Amino acid sequence: MYKALLFDLDGTLLPMDLNVFVKAYFHAVTHKFAHLLQPDKLVRDILQGTAMMVRDCDRSRTNMEVFWSYFMTEVDIPAQVMEPMFTEFYEREFTALRQATYPNPLARPMMEGLFNKGFQVAIATNPVFPEQAIRERLRWLEIDDLPYALVTTYENTHFCKPNIQYYSEVLELLGLAAGECLMIGNDVEEDLIAGNLGIKTFLVEDWLLNTKGLPVQTDYHGTFADLAVYLEGLCPPADLAVNEI
Repeated sequence: MYKALLFDLDGTLLPMDLNVFVKAYFHAVTHKFAHLLQPDKLVRDILQGTAMMVRDCDRSRTNMEVFWSYFMTEVDIPAQVMEPMFTEFYEREFTALRQATYPNPLARPMMEGLFNKGFQVAIATNPVFPEQAIRERLRWLEIDDLPYALVTTYENTHFCKPNIQYYSEVLELLGLAAGECLMIGNDVEEDLIAGNLGIKTFLVEDWLLNTKGLPVQTDYHGTFADLAVYLEGLCPPADLAVNEI
């Protein structure tokens, strides 16, 4: 049925209370820049820059370009100072945020099983972070070394969830039709909207997010353990099965 499995990261593959993680993130980043910027203002500017990425529909600019074009108008510090400091933050301080998440021992064997069957696997996380931060979170799960078909980051995409164009771009980058993919996530608004394109969806309920109280419309749902069982039962992609015969 499927050629590709699309995985959300935070709260899906990586167990976390999002509020706890965000609080820890802002505590770390404001401490990093405390000698340059007032903490409250830095938090506001990052949040507003993130909101700009989420709202933006301009395909000519990456999410990274949208963020920095806004952020640098609000911060009276040269980009050649700010950008290396953020890079250093994600290389050093960000790693400590692992303490604000939980392990997921099912992630590695599940992913290896999918690759062994010949599926394409994509990390379809909301691309509001640089690749550095997303790869680091994959490292916490011990799945950073796998050959993903795509990992969406703010450098390589032009839209964010819940914009339906995000999923259109993912399909385009993978070269697949909607019916050939399954989107797996924990956020009713951000992940299940993929179904509007005809992508099948699996709602992971361990760390379910539905902040707007939206009606839940999904093809499948259950715990992460349920997901692992479901994926284990999938047959290899049809074209691979034919080639093996």
